[in-house]
Amino acid sequence: MTTPHTIAVLGLGRMGAAIATRLADYDWSVVGWTRSGRTAGAVPTAGDPNDAVAKADIVLLALFDGQACQQVVDQVRGSLRTDAIVVNTSTIGPAEASRLARQLGPSYVHAPVLGSVPAVAAGVLQMLAAADQDALDRVRPVLEALGTVRRVDDAATAAALKLIANSSLAGAVLALRDALRQADALGLPRDQALDVLELGQLGGLVTRKRAFLAGRPASEEGGRPASQEGGRPASQEGSRPAEFTIGALAKDMALLAAASNVPLRSAADLADTPADPQADIAVAAAVPAVSDAVLEPLRAYIRGHATGDSAHFRDAFLPTAHIEGVRDGAFTSWRLDDYCALFHGHPAPDEATRSRRIDSVDVHGTVATATMTLWHGSDIFTDIFLLVHADDRWRIANKAYHRH
Repeated sequence: MTTPHTIAVLGLGRMGAAIATRLADYDWSVVGWTRSGRTAGAVPTAGDPNDAVAKADIVLLALFDGQACQQVVDQVRGSLRTDAIVVNTSTIGPAEASRLARQLGPSYVHAPVLGSVPAVAAGVLQMLAAADQDALDRVRPVLEALGTVRRVDDAATAAALKLIANSSLAGAVLALRDALRQADALGLPRDQALDVLELGQLGGLVTRKRAFLAGRPASEEGGRPASQEGGRPASQEGSRPAEFTIGALAKDMALLAAASNVPLRSAADLADTPADPQADIAVAAAVPAVSDAVLEPLRAYIRGHATGDSAHFRDAFLPTAHIEGVRDGAFTSWRLDDYCALFHGHPAPDEATRSRRIDSVDVHGTVATATMTLWHGSDIFTDIFLLVHADDRWRIANKAYHRH
């Protein structure tokens, strides 16, 4: 007989919603909560995470990163039942996992999962569980409803193994991208190339992502090859839901690079993929190549922000460029000289915590458009660029931005 459990699922993104829905199909009471206000089908949701965990004997975290896990744990810790077990399925860094294990002690189970939304629905996830035996025994029926449990020595090891598994996935995605770009350059039909790649070492990935890679709706059988005539490939269009996003995989590779102190090509390549970071990872394999020449002024712009040296901006922009947006409630239009005067030749005090990402680049002959996201302290900027090819190089003609 299945032990009755009351389960709170904190985080209702793609994986969290799928997990909550799967567990609700069993004889357990499941309630969800998410900061975004999302719902998970028929699973009831609470407006406050403390309300969600107050009656739960199992609290399952399905959050994006270690910072979110720490914030949510800090928020609900005072409302946890004394006998509650916290199960963390999130992908976070080894040091972050160790810190949560120390804070929560024997009531913490670190259980990152291998697999995406379809694996949750089918109950075939692989879970790397690190916990005291008593805690693991209590939550095992719930975890086995989701898939197979593999016992791991400690939380840091479980977190590291999950990052290593995702590293192999990132390598496969980028290898597939290179193969498809070469096939396109040789004029091979996309479906024919996929047929052959499906027979080789990348076969499993090609089979799972075939609809994305071929540029047709997931429900379509047969279908047409992806269009390669300018703009984004067909695989980026439509409303097909992502199973595992480019942004999430890039985040995991950055975590692995930081934890191992070994630079990863996959982390940089995924971060530079000119595609929506919320798109499925298969999009990273299908995006046509963008030349380094187009990216160079964008990289110079990033270097300007990172160093505070306005010479990088003068290298990135045309002398006639304008930078425009709404600042402190008023529309502002700077000439390049005025914009450069805002920088004083040294990095911002919090530069170590800042980051920037090229989100998309679309080339149309001698002009191109690009978008970039900048995380500067509490401010998030979306930058939109117009680039032109003049005097045998690409330069930024104008930039408009939105400050969140």
